[in-house]
Amino acid sequence: MSERQNIEWKKIWHDDYLKWVCGFANAIGGVIYIGKDDNGNVVHLENYQALMEYIPNKIRSLMGIICDVNLLEENANKYIEIKVNPYSVPVSLRGRYYYRSGSVKSELTGIELNEFLLKKAGKTWDDVVEEGAGIQDIDDGSINQFIEDSREKGRLPDTTGLSSLQILDKLRLTEKGKLKRAALILFGKDPNRFYPNVMVKIGRFGIDSSDLKFQEVVEGNLVHLLNEVQVQLNYKFLTRPVDFAGLHRIEKGEYPVAALREMLLNGLVHKTYMGTSIQIRVYDDKLSIWNEGVLPQGLDLESLKSEHNSRPRNPKIADSCFKSGYIDTWGRGTLKIINSCKEAALPEPEIIEKDGGVQVTLFKKNQESSPVKIENNLLEIQRAFGAISDRIKLGADKNKEFLREHFEVIAEELRESFRLTSGKLHESFGLTSGKYISNTALTLELITITPEIKAEEIGAILDVSERTVQTYLKKLKEDDFIERIGGRKEGYWQIIKQDS
Repeated sequence: MSERQNIEWKKIWHDDYLKWVCGFANAIGGVIYIGKDDNGNVVHLENYQALMEYIPNKIRSLMGIICDVNLLEENANKYIEIKVNPYSVPVSLRGRYYYRSGSVKSELTGIELNEFLLKKAGKTWDDVVEEGAGIQDIDDGSINQFIEDSREKGRLPDTTGLSSLQILDKLRLTEKGKLKRAALILFGKDPNRFYPNVMVKIGRFGIDSSDLKFQEVVEGNLVHLLNEVQVQLNYKFLTRPVDFAGLHRIEKGEYPVAALREMLLNGLVHKTYMGTSIQIRVYDDKLSIWNEGVLPQGLDLESLKSEHNSRPRNPKIADSCFKSGYIDTWGRGTLKIINSCKEAALPEPEIIEKDGGVQVTLFKKNQESSPVKIENNLLEIQRAFGAISDRIKLGADKNKEFLREHFEVIAEELRESFRLTSGKLHESFGLTSGKYISNTALTLELITITPEIKAEEIGAILDVSERTVQTYLKKLKEDDFIERIGGRKEGYWQIIKQDS
């Protein structure tokens, strides 16, 4: 018999091994052999008689549990077997709690201890009543949006004429008229008032994590985050906008919508809400989503690549997401991510455990195996454009030459993604293929390439004053090409999609 998850070999007894007993009792049980070396060979215990009395008494007095302690013999060598049963109640050793996960014994503290104690009490974090909250902390608009989103699937019970509190009660998000934590996460006006980091951080990086170009933080309840994260990704981080409602649509040159949506939903449903925020990192060639919270006991990374039973960390939140249609079938989320990438001819996603959480990374097509000409791809233009500081050093003549050379690609992007017709472009800028392109048009191109660009940076690239740039921006705003999102320092320019 080999040493494994629920078996330990020890040559001699030491009181420190009581932590292993505690860890087994809090997990799935196990056996500790005293008198076996690391290879499983029996070594004779000289003090076995004293240990047969000492060990069970020590376990009982310090932990309040009873274990079977048996004396065994092999080739005239005596050794001891300690059988530890799993306990439905939490077991502590001198006021500390230990848990056996895999082949590792660890002390439970902080968030892990809180979740462990709740589990032993038959509860989960999101099923606990939030005593300081009331119906005044619930956003009716989010509930209405939730109900509207649920209509297509038809899984939600009839809510016609019900108040917000009655709807929450139907969703089992209340207890004796009081709100559970799940209700605040799903529909709270300001869930961050009760719990830290109910938010998604999105960062745009260059070649690696040390090259942060800009970032955005989206706060709010789950219904709001599902919509607003999409908006931020579309208008600031992704080359081509995506429609999260169109789950079967594949965006050419970007990432499958189904994969992005499922990654975000997985993070929101399985997140440790007393931990840190969900983090989305967007690079030139990949996108990753990380959420805090380790995999459940018995589920490993390999299991995620095939159909498996889902054990959501927050089952109340997961149940509501299922009824709304946000989640189709539990246990298939990672398969959807993998399969949608396969259908889009993208590399297989990477799923890893990292920093106490799970990270899923999508990759774009391998540029070496599928080369893309710079004149036919906006992303390649963005890469070639490089850092703004580098463009400034080149001088206005070279910058304008670069921008004019690729303006047709930008015009095509504006037409395809934002419905800016050739007629409107011509009307505003007098554009005709091969003819002069104004600085106002080049300003729009700069905004398309780099939404976070500042007026003074545009001026430095085009070699005009900031005041002149403000004139260009004013015209673009008056012609309904652009609008400003956020403040001067942290905001960005957003291109306005035209009506069909």
